[in-house]
Amino acid sequence: MPKYIFVTGGVISSVGKGTVAASIGKILQSRGYNVDFLKIDPYVNVDAGTLNPYSHGEVFVTDDGGETDLDLGWYERFLDIPMSRLNNLTTGQVFQEVIRRERAGEYLGQCVQIVTHVTDEIKRRIRLVAERRGADIIIVEIGGTVGDIEAQPFYEAARQMKLEEETLFVHVSLVIYLETTGEFKTKALQHSVNELRRAGIQPDIIVARSQRIIDEATRRKIALFGTLPKEAVFCSYDTDVIYEVPLILDQQGLGDFIVKHLSLSNTQPDLSEWRRIVETFKSNGPLVKIAVCGKYTALTDSYISIKEALKHASAYHNARLEILWVDAEKVERDSIEEISKLEEAHGILVPGGFGKRGSEGKIIAINLARTQDKPFLGICFGLQMAVVEFARNVLGLKGANSTEHDQDTPHPVIDLMPEQRQTEQKGGTMRLGSLPVVIKKGTLAYRLYESELIHQRHRHRYEVNPAYHQKLTGAGLVFSGLSPDGNRVEIIELPSKKYFIATQYHPEFKSRPGKPEPVFRGLIAAALAEVKIRDMQVKVQ
Repeated sequence: MPKYIFVTGGVISSVGKGTVAASIGKILQSRGYNVDFLKIDPYVNVDAGTLNPYSHGEVFVTDDGGETDLDLGWYERFLDIPMSRLNNLTTGQVFQEVIRRERAGEYLGQCVQIVTHVTDEIKRRIRLVAERRGADIIIVEIGGTVGDIEAQPFYEAARQMKLEEETLFVHVSLVIYLETTGEFKTKALQHSVNELRRAGIQPDIIVARSQRIIDEATRRKIALFGTLPKEAVFCSYDTDVIYEVPLILDQQGLGDFIVKHLSLSNTQPDLSEWRRIVETFKSNGPLVKIAVCGKYTALTDSYISIKEALKHASAYHNARLEILWVDAEKVERDSIEEISKLEEAHGILVPGGFGKRGSEGKIIAINLARTQDKPFLGICFGLQMAVVEFARNVLGLKGANSTEHDQDTPHPVIDLMPEQRQTEQKGGTMRLGSLPVVIKKGTLAYRLYESELIHQRHRHRYEVNPAYHQKLTGAGLVFSGLSPDGNRVEIIELPSKKYFIATQYHPEFKSRPGKPEPVFRGLIAAALAEVKIRDMQVKVQ
Protein backbone atom coordinates (compact mmCIF):
# COMPACT_ATOMS: atom_id res chain seq x y z
CA MET A 1 0.00 0.00 0.00
CA PRO A 2 1.36 3.47 -0.85
CA LYS A 3 2.33 5.86 1.91
CA TYR A 4 1.73 9.61 1.87
CA ILE A 5 3.85 12.58 2.94
CA PHE A 6 2.08 15.95 3.14
CA VAL A 7 4.28 19.06 2.97
CA THR A 8 2.68 22.22 4.34
CA GLY A 9 4.01 25.76 4.72
CA GLY A 10 3.80 28.54 7.25
CA VAL A 11 4.39 32.30 7.65
CA ILE A 12 4.94 33.15 3.95
CA SER A 13 4.39 31.55 0.57
CA SER A 14 7.47 30.67 -1.51
CA VAL A 15 9.19 29.67 1.73
CA GLY A 16 10.79 26.70 0.00
CA LYS A 17 8.18 23.93 0.28
CA GLY A 18 8.79 22.83 -3.31
CA THR A 19 12.52 22.44 -2.72
CA VAL A 20 11.94 20.54 0.53
CA ALA A 21 9.34 18.29 -1.13
CA ALA A 22 11.68 17.58 -4.07
CA SER A 23 14.57 16.98 -1.64
CA ILE A 24 12.54 14.47 0.38
CA GLY A 25 11.71 12.74 -2.89
CA LYS A 26 15.39 12.63 -3.86
CA ILE A 27 16.38 11.25 -0.45
CA LEU A 28 13.78 8.47 -0.71
CA GLN A 29 14.65 7.77 -4.35
CA SER A 30 18.30 7.33 -3.31
CA ARG A 31 17.08 4.57 -0.96
CA GLY A 32 15.44 2.72 -3.84
CA TYR A 33 11.83 3.87 -3.37
CA ASN A 34 9.47 4.76 -6.22
CA VAL A 35 8.28 8.30 -5.51
CA ASP A 36 5.61 10.48 -7.11
CA PHE A 37 4.28 13.97 -6.37
CA LEU A 38 1.13 16.03 -6.23
CA LYS A 39 1.27 19.82 -6.05
CA ILE A 40 -1.97 21.31 -4.73
CA ASP A 41 -2.71 24.91 -5.72
CA PRO A 42 -5.76 26.25 -3.87
CA TYR A 43 -6.61 28.95 -6.42
CA VAL A 44 -9.91 28.53 -8.32
CA ASN A 45 -8.24 28.56 -11.76
CA VAL A 46 -8.47 25.17 -13.46
CA ASP A 47 -4.74 25.32 -14.27
CA ALA A 48 -1.85 27.79 -14.38
CA GLY A 49 -2.16 28.40 -18.13
CA THR A 50 -4.06 31.69 -17.94
CA LEU A 51 -2.05 33.15 -15.05
CA ASN A 52 0.28 36.09 -15.52
CA PRO A 53 3.85 35.07 -14.56
CA TYR A 54 3.93 37.98 -12.12
CA SER A 55 1.01 36.35 -10.30
CA HIS A 56 2.37 32.85 -10.02
CA GLY A 57 5.78 32.58 -11.66
CA GLU A 58 6.57 30.35 -14.61
CA VAL A 59 3.99 28.05 -16.19
CA PHE A 60 5.65 24.63 -16.38
CA VAL A 61 4.53 22.38 -19.27
CA THR A 62 4.41 18.59 -18.98
CA ASP A 63 4.74 15.97 -21.71
CA ASP A 64 0.98 15.46 -21.83
CA GLY A 65 0.32 19.17 -22.29
CA GLY A 66 -0.47 20.13 -18.71
CA GLU A 67 0.06 23.81 -17.88
CA THR A 68 1.13 23.51 -14.28
CA ASP A 69 2.78 25.06 -11.27
CA LEU A 70 6.52 25.68 -11.44
CA ASP A 71 7.18 23.27 -8.55
CA LEU A 72 6.64 20.37 -10.95
CA GLY A 73 9.81 21.59 -12.64
CA TRP A 74 11.71 21.14 -9.38
CA TYR A 75 10.33 17.60 -8.99
CA GLU A 76 11.52 16.74 -12.50
CA ARG A 77 14.94 18.34 -12.09
CA PHE A 78 15.63 16.67 -8.74
CA LEU A 79 14.32 13.16 -9.54
CA ASP A 80 14.50 13.11 -13.36
CA ILE A 81 11.03 11.59 -13.64
CA PRO A 82 8.37 13.12 -15.94
CA MET A 83 5.39 14.81 -14.33
CA SER A 84 1.93 14.99 -15.93
CA ARG A 85 -1.17 17.17 -15.64
CA LEU A 86 -2.30 14.67 -12.98
CA ASN A 87 0.50 15.89 -10.70
CA ASN A 88 -1.05 19.36 -10.25
CA LEU A 89 -4.44 19.79 -8.54
CA THR A 90 -6.35 23.06 -8.19
CA THR A 91 -9.58 24.12 -6.50
CA GLY A 92 -10.93 24.81 -9.99
CA GLN A 93 -10.37 21.17 -11.03
CA VAL A 94 -12.01 19.86 -7.85
CA PHE A 95 -15.10 22.07 -8.13
CA GLN A 96 -15.37 21.40 -11.85
CA GLU A 97 -15.53 17.64 -11.25
CA VAL A 98 -17.90 17.87 -8.27
CA ILE A 99 -20.30 20.11 -10.21
CA ARG A 100 -20.07 17.81 -13.25
CA ARG A 101 -21.10 14.88 -11.08
CA GLU A 102 -23.92 16.85 -9.50
CA ARG A 103 -25.28 17.82 -12.93
CA ALA A 104 -24.97 14.22 -14.07
CA GLY A 105 -27.15 13.11 -11.18
CA GLU A 106 -24.47 11.18 -9.32
CA TYR A 107 -25.38 12.89 -6.04
CA LEU A 108 -29.18 12.60 -6.41
CA GLY A 109 -30.95 13.25 -3.13
CA GLN A 110 -27.81 14.62 -1.47
CA CYS A 111 -26.97 18.14 -0.42
CA VAL A 112 -23.56 18.61 -2.05
CA GLN A 113 -21.13 20.01 0.54
CA ILE A 114 -17.47 20.74 1.11
CA VAL A 115 -17.37 17.81 3.54
CA THR A 116 -17.68 15.12 2.27
CA HIS A 117 -18.14 15.66 -1.46
CA VAL A 118 -15.32 18.13 -2.09
CA THR A 119 -12.92 16.45 0.33
CA ASP A 120 -13.73 13.02 -1.14
CA GLU A 121 -12.83 14.32 -4.62
CA ILE A 122 -9.54 15.72 -3.27
CA LYS A 123 -8.67 12.35 -1.71
CA ARG A 124 -9.64 10.56 -4.93
CA ARG A 125 -7.23 12.72 -6.91
CA ILE A 126 -4.44 12.16 -4.38
CA ARG A 127 -4.87 8.39 -4.61
CA LEU A 128 -5.04 8.61 -8.40
CA VAL A 129 -1.43 9.83 -8.39
CA ALA A 130 -0.46 6.73 -6.42
CA GLU A 131 -1.93 4.59 -9.21
CA ARG A 132 -0.16 6.51 -11.99
CA ARG A 133 3.18 4.72 -11.69
CA GLY A 134 2.52 2.41 -8.76
CA ALA A 135 4.48 4.68 -6.42
CA ASP A 136 5.59 3.53 -2.97
CA ILE A 137 5.40 7.05 -1.57
CA ILE A 138 3.40 10.08 -2.74
CA ILE A 139 4.60 13.51 -1.63
CA VAL A 140 1.71 15.99 -1.54
CA GLU A 141 2.69 19.66 -1.37
CA ILE A 142 -0.11 22.04 -0.37
CA GLY A 143 0.53 25.48 -1.86
CA GLY A 144 0.26 28.76 -0.03
CA THR A 145 0.32 28.92 3.77
CA VAL A 146 -1.66 27.21 6.47
CA GLY A 147 -4.67 29.33 7.37
CA ASP A 148 -5.40 30.48 3.80
CA ILE A 149 -9.19 30.37 3.45
CA GLU A 150 -9.13 28.75 -0.01
CA ALA A 151 -6.87 25.93 1.24
CA GLN A 152 -9.13 24.75 4.07
CA PRO A 153 -10.80 21.88 2.13
CA PHE A 154 -7.36 20.50 1.24
CA TYR A 155 -6.18 20.56 4.86
CA GLU A 156 -9.41 18.85 5.89
CA ALA A 157 -8.87 16.15 3.24
CA ALA A 158 -5.29 15.70 4.50
CA ARG A 159 -6.55 15.40 8.08
CA GLN A 160 -8.98 12.69 7.00
CA MET A 161 -6.24 10.79 5.17
CA LYS A 162 -4.27 10.62 8.40
CA LEU A 163 -7.07 8.37 9.69
CA GLU A 164 -7.24 6.29 6.51
CA GLU A 165 -3.67 5.86 5.26
CA GLU A 166 -0.13 5.68 6.59
CA THR A 167 0.67 9.37 6.48
CA LEU A 168 3.42 11.76 7.53
CA PHE A 169 3.13 15.55 7.91
CA VAL A 170 6.13 17.81 7.22
CA HIS A 171 5.69 21.49 8.06
CA VAL A 172 8.09 24.00 6.47
CA SER A 173 8.15 27.38 8.16
CA LEU A 174 10.28 30.50 8.20
CA VAL A 175 12.68 31.14 11.08
CA ILE A 176 13.93 34.70 11.01
CA TYR A 177 17.57 35.43 11.84
CA LEU A 178 18.25 38.95 13.18
CA GLU A 179 21.73 40.04 12.14
CA THR A 180 21.72 42.94 14.61
CA THR A 181 21.26 40.71 17.67
CA GLY A 182 22.50 37.39 16.33
CA GLU A 183 19.22 35.70 17.31
CA PHE A 184 16.87 33.22 15.65
CA LYS A 185 13.21 34.24 16.05
CA THR A 186 10.71 31.35 16.12
CA LYS A 187 7.47 33.09 17.10
CA ALA A 188 6.15 33.19 13.52
CA LEU A 189 6.87 29.45 13.16
CA GLN A 190 5.05 28.76 16.44
CA HIS A 191 1.97 30.62 15.18
CA SER A 192 1.97 28.66 11.93
CA VAL A 193 2.14 25.35 13.84
CA ASN A 194 -0.77 26.46 16.01
CA GLU A 195 -2.73 27.33 12.84
CA LEU A 196 -1.99 23.85 11.50
CA ARG A 197 -3.29 22.31 14.73
CA ARG A 198 -6.52 24.29 14.35
CA ALA A 199 -7.00 22.40 11.09
CA GLY A 200 -6.67 19.17 13.09
CA ILE A 201 -3.12 18.35 11.97
CA GLN A 202 -0.14 17.79 14.24
CA PRO A 203 3.14 17.93 12.27
CA ASP A 204 5.43 14.91 12.52
CA ILE A 205 8.43 16.86 11.22
CA ILE A 206 9.28 20.56 11.18
CA VAL A 207 11.75 21.96 8.67
CA ALA A 208 12.95 25.41 9.72
CA ARG A 209 13.66 27.52 6.64
CA SER A 210 16.36 29.97 7.62
CA GLN A 211 19.15 32.17 6.37
CA ARG A 212 21.67 30.00 8.21
CA ILE A 213 21.57 26.72 10.10
CA ILE A 214 19.73 27.01 13.42
CA ASP A 215 21.56 26.38 16.69
CA GLU A 216 20.70 23.66 19.20
CA ALA A 217 18.85 26.04 21.53
CA THR A 218 16.56 27.12 18.70
CA ARG A 219 16.05 23.51 17.65
CA ARG A 220 15.00 22.54 21.19
CA LYS A 221 12.66 25.54 21.36
CA ILE A 222 10.96 24.62 18.07
CA ALA A 223 10.58 21.02 19.27
CA LEU A 224 9.06 22.13 22.59
CA PHE A 225 6.46 24.45 21.06
CA GLY A 226 5.82 22.07 18.16
CA THR A 227 5.22 19.13 20.53
CA LEU A 228 7.89 17.09 18.79
CA PRO A 229 11.09 15.27 19.74
CA LYS A 230 14.21 17.29 18.99
CA GLU A 231 15.16 14.68 16.37
CA ALA A 232 12.09 15.69 14.32
CA VAL A 233 13.34 19.26 13.74
CA PHE A 234 15.53 19.97 10.71
CA CYS A 235 16.87 23.07 9.00
CA SER A 236 16.90 24.01 5.31
CA TYR A 237 19.30 26.93 5.24
CA ASP A 238 20.44 29.14 2.37
CA THR A 239 22.90 27.59 -0.07
CA ASP A 240 24.35 28.83 -3.34
CA VAL A 241 23.49 25.50 -4.97
CA ILE A 242 19.83 24.57 -4.54
CA TYR A 243 20.56 20.96 -5.55
CA GLU A 244 22.58 20.63 -2.34
CA VAL A 245 19.44 20.73 -0.16
CA PRO A 246 18.82 16.91 -0.26
CA LEU A 247 22.41 16.39 0.94
CA ILE A 248 21.99 18.99 3.69
CA LEU A 249 18.75 17.46 4.97
CA ASP A 250 19.91 13.85 4.70
CA GLN A 251 23.09 14.69 6.59
CA GLN A 252 20.87 15.95 9.43
CA GLY A 253 19.08 12.58 9.50
CA LEU A 254 15.82 13.46 7.71
CA GLY A 255 15.90 10.33 5.53
CA ASP A 256 16.45 8.00 8.49
CA PHE A 257 13.66 9.71 10.45
CA ILE A 258 11.15 9.36 7.59
CA VAL A 259 12.09 5.72 6.97
CA LYS A 260 11.60 4.91 10.66
CA HIS A 261 8.33 6.86 11.00
CA LEU A 262 6.77 5.22 7.92
CA SER A 263 8.09 1.75 8.84
CA LEU A 264 10.09 1.50 5.61
CA SER A 265 13.07 -0.78 5.04
CA ASN A 266 16.12 1.21 6.06
CA THR A 267 18.18 0.69 2.93
CA GLN A 268 21.42 2.63 2.63
CA PRO A 269 21.08 5.79 0.53
CA ASP A 270 23.28 6.20 -2.54
CA LEU A 271 23.69 9.92 -3.19
CA SER A 272 27.23 9.67 -4.56
CA GLU A 273 26.30 10.60 -8.15
CA TRP A 274 24.10 13.45 -6.92
CA ARG A 275 26.96 14.69 -4.75
CA ARG A 276 29.25 14.64 -7.77
CA ILE A 277 26.71 16.68 -9.78
CA VAL A 278 26.36 19.21 -6.96
CA GLU A 279 30.13 19.73 -6.93
CA THR A 280 30.06 20.75 -10.62
CA PHE A 281 27.99 23.80 -9.63
CA LYS A 282 30.82 25.04 -7.41
CA SER A 283 33.23 25.70 -10.26
CA ASN A 284 35.94 28.36 -10.15
CA GLY A 285 36.12 28.39 -13.94
CA PRO A 286 35.73 31.39 -16.25
CA LEU A 287 32.77 33.73 -15.74
CA VAL A 288 30.23 33.71 -18.56
CA LYS A 289 27.58 36.43 -18.79
CA ILE A 290 24.24 35.69 -20.48
CA ALA A 291 21.69 38.44 -21.05
CA VAL A 292 18.08 37.26 -20.79
CA CYS A 293 15.87 39.83 -22.50
CA GLY A 294 12.22 39.50 -21.46
CA LYS A 295 9.29 41.48 -20.12
CA TYR A 296 8.86 39.63 -16.79
CA THR A 297 12.41 40.13 -15.54
CA ALA A 298 11.27 41.93 -12.37
CA LEU A 299 10.25 38.47 -11.11
CA THR A 300 12.91 36.02 -12.21
CA ASP A 301 10.72 33.07 -11.12
CA SER A 302 8.90 33.81 -14.38
CA TYR A 303 11.91 32.27 -16.14
CA ILE A 304 12.99 29.76 -13.50
CA SER A 305 13.43 26.80 -15.89
CA ILE A 306 15.54 28.97 -18.21
CA LYS A 307 17.62 30.13 -15.26
CA GLU A 308 18.20 26.54 -14.14
CA ALA A 309 18.92 25.31 -17.68
CA LEU A 310 21.64 27.97 -17.99
CA LYS A 311 23.08 26.84 -14.66
CA HIS A 312 23.06 23.19 -15.79
CA ALA A 313 24.93 24.07 -18.99
CA SER A 314 27.44 26.31 -17.19
CA ALA A 315 28.20 23.61 -14.61
CA TYR A 316 28.66 21.11 -17.45
CA HIS A 317 31.30 23.40 -19.00
CA ASN A 318 32.98 24.13 -15.64
CA ALA A 319 32.01 27.80 -15.92
CA ARG A 320 30.61 30.33 -13.50
CA LEU A 321 27.37 31.98 -14.62
CA GLU A 322 26.08 35.52 -14.30
CA ILE A 323 22.63 36.21 -15.72
CA LEU A 324 22.06 39.80 -16.80
CA TRP A 325 18.30 40.39 -16.62
CA VAL A 326 17.29 42.82 -19.38
CA ASP A 327 13.87 44.50 -19.39
CA ALA A 328 12.61 44.38 -22.99
CA GLU A 329 10.28 47.36 -22.48
CA LYS A 330 13.19 49.51 -21.32
CA VAL A 331 15.20 48.42 -24.34
CA GLU A 332 12.33 49.75 -26.49
CA ARG A 333 12.74 53.09 -24.74
CA ASP A 334 16.49 53.13 -25.55
CA SER A 335 17.55 52.60 -21.94
CA ILE A 336 21.34 52.97 -21.91
CA GLU A 337 21.56 50.74 -18.83
CA GLU A 338 19.60 47.86 -20.41
CA ILE A 339 21.31 48.08 -23.82
CA SER A 340 24.71 48.14 -22.10
CA LYS A 341 23.85 44.78 -20.51
CA LEU A 342 23.25 43.35 -24.00
CA GLU A 343 26.61 44.77 -25.12
CA GLU A 344 28.39 43.43 -22.04
CA ALA A 345 26.98 39.90 -22.31
CA HIS A 346 28.85 37.02 -23.91
CA GLY A 347 25.56 35.62 -25.18
CA ILE A 348 21.91 36.67 -25.50
CA LEU A 349 18.78 34.64 -24.81
CA VAL A 350 15.26 35.80 -25.75
CA PRO A 351 12.67 33.65 -23.95
CA GLY A 352 9.01 32.86 -24.55
CA GLY A 353 6.15 35.24 -23.93
CA PHE A 354 2.92 36.67 -25.26
CA GLY A 355 1.64 40.00 -26.51
CA LYS A 356 2.98 43.15 -28.09
CA ARG A 357 4.43 44.70 -24.95
CA GLY A 358 8.20 44.38 -25.01
CA SER A 359 8.26 42.68 -28.43
CA GLU A 360 10.16 45.49 -30.16
CA GLY A 361 12.74 45.45 -27.37
CA LYS A 362 13.30 41.75 -28.00
CA ILE A 363 13.71 42.46 -31.72
CA ILE A 364 16.36 45.08 -30.89
CA ALA A 365 18.21 42.51 -28.74
CA ILE A 366 18.06 39.93 -31.55
CA ASN A 367 19.30 42.48 -34.09
CA LEU A 368 22.25 43.28 -31.84
CA ALA A 369 23.07 39.57 -31.50
CA ARG A 370 22.86 38.98 -35.26
CA THR A 371 24.74 42.07 -36.43
CA GLN A 372 27.48 41.78 -33.78
CA ASP A 373 27.70 37.98 -34.19
CA LYS A 374 27.03 37.44 -30.50
CA PRO A 375 25.90 33.91 -29.46
CA PHE A 376 22.11 33.83 -29.49
CA LEU A 377 19.35 31.46 -28.37
CA GLY A 378 15.67 32.21 -28.96
CA ILE A 379 12.87 30.22 -27.36
CA CYS A 380 9.28 30.07 -28.67
CA PHE A 381 8.38 33.79 -28.89
CA GLY A 382 12.13 34.37 -29.25
CA LEU A 383 12.10 32.33 -32.47
CA GLN A 384 9.13 34.29 -33.78
CA MET A 385 10.75 37.64 -33.08
CA ALA A 386 14.01 36.40 -34.68
CA VAL A 387 12.03 35.67 -37.86
CA VAL A 388 10.45 39.15 -37.74
CA GLU A 389 13.88 40.76 -37.28
CA PHE A 390 15.33 38.75 -40.17
CA ALA A 391 12.38 39.58 -42.45
CA ARG A 392 12.66 43.30 -41.74
CA ASN A 393 16.41 43.75 -41.81
CA VAL A 394 17.70 41.05 -44.17
CA LEU A 395 14.79 40.48 -46.53
CA GLY A 396 13.86 44.17 -46.42
CA LEU A 397 10.17 43.49 -45.76
CA LYS A 398 9.20 46.80 -44.20
CA GLY A 399 6.55 46.47 -41.52
CA ALA A 400 6.96 42.69 -41.22
CA ASN A 401 5.42 41.49 -37.96
CA SER A 402 3.38 38.89 -36.15
CA THR A 403 -0.40 39.13 -36.53
CA GLU A 404 -0.50 38.77 -32.75
CA HIS A 405 0.87 42.32 -32.62
CA ASP A 406 -0.40 43.86 -35.85
CA GLN A 407 -3.43 42.42 -37.66
CA ASP A 408 -2.80 44.77 -40.59
CA THR A 409 0.90 44.07 -41.11
CA PRO A 410 1.78 43.98 -44.82
CA HIS A 411 4.05 41.00 -44.17
CA PRO A 412 2.60 38.55 -41.59
CA VAL A 413 5.70 36.40 -41.32
CA ILE A 414 4.33 35.06 -38.02
CA ASP A 415 0.66 34.07 -38.06
CA LEU A 416 -1.94 32.25 -36.00
CA MET A 417 -1.91 28.50 -36.60
CA PRO A 418 -4.91 27.42 -38.74
CA GLU A 419 -6.33 25.10 -36.07
CA GLN A 420 -6.38 28.04 -33.62
CA ARG A 421 -8.66 30.23 -35.71
CA GLN A 422 -11.90 28.69 -34.42
CA THR A 423 -10.73 28.53 -30.80
CA GLU A 424 -12.88 30.61 -28.44
CA GLN A 425 -11.61 29.55 -25.03
CA LYS A 426 -8.14 30.56 -23.83
CA GLY A 427 -7.45 27.87 -21.24
CA GLY A 428 -5.73 24.68 -22.40
CA THR A 429 -6.22 25.37 -26.11
CA MET A 430 -2.68 26.13 -27.32
CA ARG A 431 -0.41 23.67 -29.09
CA LEU A 432 0.77 21.95 -25.94
CA GLY A 433 2.96 19.13 -24.74
CA SER A 434 5.60 16.81 -26.14
CA LEU A 435 5.66 16.63 -29.94
CA PRO A 436 8.14 15.16 -32.46
CA VAL A 437 10.70 17.37 -34.20
CA VAL A 438 12.57 16.16 -37.28
CA ILE A 439 16.12 17.56 -37.50
CA LYS A 440 17.96 18.14 -40.76
CA LYS A 441 21.37 16.50 -41.04
CA GLY A 442 24.42 18.72 -41.42
CA THR A 443 22.95 21.56 -39.34
CA LEU A 444 23.93 23.05 -36.01
CA ALA A 445 20.80 21.51 -34.49
CA TYR A 446 21.89 18.06 -35.67
CA ARG A 447 25.38 18.54 -34.22
CA LEU A 448 23.83 19.52 -30.90
CA TYR A 449 21.21 16.78 -30.66
CA GLU A 450 23.05 14.06 -32.62
CA SER A 451 19.68 12.73 -33.74
CA GLU A 452 17.23 13.15 -36.60
CA LEU A 453 14.22 12.88 -34.30
CA ILE A 454 13.62 14.44 -30.89
CA HIS A 455 10.54 15.08 -28.75
CA GLN A 456 10.13 18.48 -27.10
CA ARG A 457 7.47 20.37 -25.14
CA HIS A 458 5.47 23.12 -26.82
CA ARG A 459 3.24 26.00 -25.74
CA HIS A 460 2.22 28.39 -28.53
CA ARG A 461 -0.58 29.59 -30.83
CA TYR A 462 1.47 31.36 -33.52
CA GLU A 463 3.97 29.95 -36.02
CA VAL A 464 6.20 30.92 -38.93
CA ASN A 465 3.79 31.65 -41.77
CA PRO A 466 4.21 28.91 -44.47
CA ALA A 467 3.61 31.57 -47.16
CA TYR A 468 7.02 33.06 -46.28
CA HIS A 469 9.05 29.85 -45.91
CA GLN A 470 10.64 30.09 -49.37
CA LYS A 471 11.55 33.78 -49.06
CA LEU A 472 13.12 33.28 -45.62
CA THR A 473 15.20 30.25 -46.59
CA GLY A 474 16.16 31.89 -49.88
CA ALA A 475 17.76 34.72 -47.91
CA GLY A 476 19.87 32.36 -45.80
CA LEU A 477 17.68 31.44 -42.84
CA VAL A 478 17.89 27.67 -42.28
CA PHE A 479 14.92 25.66 -41.03
CA SER A 480 16.89 22.92 -39.31
CA GLY A 481 13.94 21.43 -37.41
CA LEU A 482 10.43 20.79 -38.75
CA SER A 483 7.27 18.96 -37.73
CA PRO A 484 7.07 15.44 -39.25
CA ASP A 485 4.76 16.69 -42.05
CA GLY A 486 7.35 19.35 -42.94
CA ASN A 487 4.86 22.22 -42.63
CA ARG A 488 5.69 23.65 -39.20
CA VAL A 489 9.01 25.31 -38.37
CA GLU A 490 10.51 24.06 -35.11
CA ILE A 491 14.15 25.25 -35.27
CA ILE A 492 15.82 28.08 -37.18
CA GLU A 493 19.52 28.92 -37.42
CA LEU A 494 21.98 31.13 -39.26
CA PRO A 495 25.02 29.07 -40.36
CA SER A 496 26.99 32.22 -41.14
CA LYS A 497 27.03 33.15 -37.45
CA LYS A 498 29.08 31.65 -34.64
CA TYR A 499 25.98 30.51 -32.76
CA PHE A 500 22.54 31.69 -33.78
CA ILE A 501 19.69 29.25 -33.13
CA ALA A 502 16.07 29.45 -32.00
CA THR A 503 13.45 26.85 -31.14
CA GLN A 504 9.65 26.99 -31.32
CA TYR A 505 9.52 24.50 -28.44
CA HIS A 506 10.65 25.05 -24.84
CA PRO A 507 13.92 23.13 -24.32
CA GLU A 508 14.33 24.51 -20.80
CA PHE A 509 11.67 22.14 -19.47
CA LYS A 510 13.79 19.07 -20.24
CA SER A 511 17.13 20.27 -18.88
CA ARG A 512 18.48 18.44 -15.82
CA PRO A 513 21.48 18.90 -13.51
CA GLY A 514 24.22 16.75 -14.99
CA LYS A 515 22.26 16.48 -18.27
CA PRO A 516 21.96 20.00 -19.74
CA GLU A 517 19.69 20.54 -22.73
CA PRO A 518 21.80 20.64 -25.95
CA VAL A 519 20.85 24.15 -27.17
CA PHE A 520 21.75 25.61 -23.73
CA ARG A 521 24.97 23.61 -23.67
CA GLY A 522 25.80 25.02 -27.09
CA LEU A 523 25.02 28.59 -26.02
CA ILE A 524 27.37 28.40 -23.03
CA ALA A 525 30.12 26.81 -25.16
CA ALA A 526 29.81 29.62 -27.72
CA ALA A 527 29.73 32.26 -24.97
CA LEU A 528 32.88 30.79 -23.40
CA ALA A 529 34.60 31.17 -26.76
CA GLU A 530 33.60 34.86 -26.61
CA VAL A 531 35.15 35.12 -23.14
CA LYS A 532 38.47 33.81 -24.52
CA ILE A 533 38.38 36.22 -27.46
CA ARG A 534 37.79 39.20 -25.16
CA ASP A 535 40.53 38.06 -22.80
CA MET A 536 42.96 37.85 -25.72
CA GLN A 537 41.95 41.32 -26.92
CA VAL A 538 42.60 42.73 -23.44
CA LYS A 539 46.06 41.09 -23.34
CA VAL A 540 46.94 42.51 -26.76
CA GLN A 541 45.93 46.00 -25.65
